[in-house]
Amino acid sequence: MFLRATIRKKDGKEHRYWSLVENKRVRGGRVVQRHVLYLGEINSSQELAWRKSIEVLEDGAERPRTLALFPEDRCEGVLPDASVVRLRLSQVRLSRPRQWGACWLALKLWEELQLDRFWAERLPVSRKGTRWDQVLLVLTAYRLIAPGAEWRLHREWYGRSALADLLGADAALADSHTLYRCHDRLLEHRQALFDHLMGRWRDHFNITFDVLLYDLTSTYFEANPPFPDNDKRRFGYSRDHRPDCVQVVIALVVTPEGLPLAYEVMAGNTADSTTLRDFLDRIERQYGKARRIWVMDRGIPTEAVLEIMRQADPPVSYVVGTPKGRLNRLEQQLLARPWHEARPGVQVKLLPQDGELYLFAQSADRVAKERAMRRRQLKWLWARLKQLSAMRLSREELLMKLGAARQKTPTAWRLVTTEVSPTSANFNYRLDRNKLRVARRREGRYLLRTNLAEHDPAKLWTYYLQLVAVEEAFKNLKGDLAIRPIFHQDQQRVEAHIFIAFLAYCLNVTLKRRLHALAPGLTPRSVLEKFAAMQMIDVHVPTTDRRELLFTRYTQPEPELRLLLAKLKLQLPVQPPPKISAAVADSPSPM
Repeated sequence: MFLRATIRKKDGKEHRYWSLVENKRVRGGRVVQRHVLYLGEINSSQELAWRKSIEVLEDGAERPRTLALFPEDRCEGVLPDASVVRLRLSQVRLSRPRQWGACWLALKLWEELQLDRFWAERLPVSRKGTRWDQVLLVLTAYRLIAPGAEWRLHREWYGRSALADLLGADAALADSHTLYRCHDRLLEHRQALFDHLMGRWRDHFNITFDVLLYDLTSTYFEANPPFPDNDKRRFGYSRDHRPDCVQVVIALVVTPEGLPLAYEVMAGNTADSTTLRDFLDRIERQYGKARRIWVMDRGIPTEAVLEIMRQADPPVSYVVGTPKGRLNRLEQQLLARPWHEARPGVQVKLLPQDGELYLFAQSADRVAKERAMRRRQLKWLWARLKQLSAMRLSREELLMKLGAARQKTPTAWRLVTTEVSPTSANFNYRLDRNKLRVARRREGRYLLRTNLAEHDPAKLWTYYLQLVAVEEAFKNLKGDLAIRPIFHQDQQRVEAHIFIAFLAYCLNVTLKRRLHALAPGLTPRSVLEKFAAMQMIDVHVPTTDRRELLFTRYTQPEPELRLLLAKLKLQLPVQPPPKISAAVADSPSPM
């Protein structure tokens, strides 16, 4: 294996992206390269660490050894003894291949966050012997590794995984009724979990809670209304573009590193601006009064809540985006202000007003990106309007096709004026150049407001960019962890489903933080897929005395996985000890 760099030039700057690559010899003597791991844009010290690891792996690798056994036809020189087992190698059977590596990694992450101790204290064993803490681990590992419905976990996934071997349990953990009943025992421990995680983030990653990121998302259901009056499933603004489905709103607080602190599930028709006040009180109760900085997107805080934050003792600081309407009101005042270089490629204008500081920032990279997106949409829309003008359509068909074009290119549609004849299928369209000029002036530019008047403008801009951490958390919840759609019909189990997804995200982000120091291009999903290649298998070796020797073994990791284990400072457990069955009596011969 070796490191390969790919060079890409962007905005006049050269970027090097690294990958771990392995040469494979194939038929005909040819050598092909297999991409093993994408590491991203790593620094020189990280590159050196990877190179050293690869050299050690290549130079110090041991050659495979063949071990001598005692097959039944080659035991003439072995003295008869009760400890000698003669094996019938010709009748060796392999059975029950099951996924082991990713399950073992999930268990290690669970123990790293000390969730095994936390849940063992709060979910005691039932009178029938059900280990509810282990059932919850199964649900969380399933959500992390191969998310899906609980019925699929019961029918297929648990039997194809090695969780039963790792936990010393059996199929009772994945009984469908047990899985659903576990949901009913979780929500009362939510606040205790938040407190526990705070301690783990502080001790494990040395995290402070000076800056908090707050945002909301929604997730929809496959369920048919009507629902009870106090049910949280409601129609509302859908961020999933599913206005036809009922939903709930999820509010999440994370650190800039992406580590979650708390969340709340609210009714699907909850307005963003009504959610912040409760979270301010909750965080203050949980972590005490302190000078914290809240970073939020526009539309979340109201003027009343911002005033409360300013008047608090000590004052609660904030950096928040502003609606475009406020930019319209302040545009003339901002024009007279000079530009300041906040950092390379980012310029800012500062406008103190009414005890706050307005920060108008423009980023060269964001300008280029948003301008390219707008041009691409406008180019497609203009070509589509030209096609429609040449088609022979009824007026109803024309309106439907225009609506589809508007839905596909909403940004470009606002820059084009269309006029449809009230009596026929004729229409005119033209580019509104005044709107285009305004759009060009605002592309890649943001207006922020804050009560941190004494802070460096570059730092304020950095705070706002950190909102991507909470957006990435939502992306993971909806993508890798597949929180949507939700099929549960009982509201308590709906919230428990989200609770389990939150636990799985905690494992995901713990793995991500461990990978961050190695290479930013390594993602938890890619590492889980590498670990998932390790299988566990049962090897049955019959003996000459009618017994059977059972070896339960996990497969040896590939070289790239051994390298990952070394970098993550993880050590595989010893293989399970072999078992030998009792002698089987002869069956009666048929008459």
